[in-house]
Amino acid sequence: MNTNNLTYQFKQANIVLKLIAINTLIFLVVYLGSFFLKTSPTAFTSWLVLPTDVVLLLKQPWSIITYAFLHGSFWHLFWNMYLLYWFGTFTLNLFKAKRFLTIYLLGGISGGLLYVLAYNLFPVFNDVNANLMGASAAVLAIVIFIATYTPNTEVKLFMFTLKLWQIGLAMVLLDLVQLPSSGNTGGLIAHMGGALFGYLYATQLAKGNDIGRWFEEATDWFVNLFKPRHKKPFKKIHRTTKPKTPRSTVKPSEEHQKKIDAILDKIGHSGYDSLTKAEKDFLFKAGK
Repeated sequence: MNTNNLTYQFKQANIVLKLIAINTLIFLVVYLGSFFLKTSPTAFTSWLVLPTDVVLLLKQPWSIITYAFLHGSFWHLFWNMYLLYWFGTFTLNLFKAKRFLTIYLLGGISGGLLYVLAYNLFPVFNDVNANLMGASAAVLAIVIFIATYTPNTEVKLFMFTLKLWQIGLAMVLLDLVQLPSSGNTGGLIAHMGGALFGYLYATQLAKGNDIGRWFEEATDWFVNLFKPRHKKPFKKIHRTTKPKTPRSTVKPSEEHQKKIDAILDKIGHSGYDSLTKAEKDFLFKAGK
């Protein structure tokens, strides 16, 4: 096997590196595609960004997720991926990839929903028609999640030693201070949505409540729809005929054999998958 193959390396990478690779690849495709098609990146991605218009959002519901994989500039992408790598590494040291992805995606969705609600509920945004893009809400959900779950973990930042809770708090406060005067008000509101979700997830998980479990189960169900279904191997069990051995030989009881025959009849009529778990276990033990 060629381990230098990009596909192989992607499969072997952890979920953080995979997300960085996906975001970077999408960024390159968007900008190269818009260049060759002689159009702007904004026009090229108009059906993927998150709109403030609820009617338009209902026409492109996928945008509540796809917007988080789009970036407006190189530096927009760079800082999001830098933070994702840094804080994502801390998170993966404690949790599996599935939970990490759940926090990331639900954080992005939460940020997007708060963004749409704010633009439709607050009068200050009534005359504004904007679109949202960027992974900031999803990334901030990861940042605040791990900063809340393990607040006293220490990291070196230049010459300073800081705790994760201090970094997370500083990032949230910085966004709040910029909120009234920033030209990216919508983006900052989305940040708050992601941060709020990360905080709630961590505090509930510490109490033993996994508020993202339903999302993991829904994702598993969706992924399984596209997996090829393989028939389960059938272990052949023969019916017991009248023994020709001496009477001293140990034989299965009559009730035991009747149960085997009934299960075999059921398989003959409805197939192996129609058996209950108890029947499968019984048949397995009987075939040993």
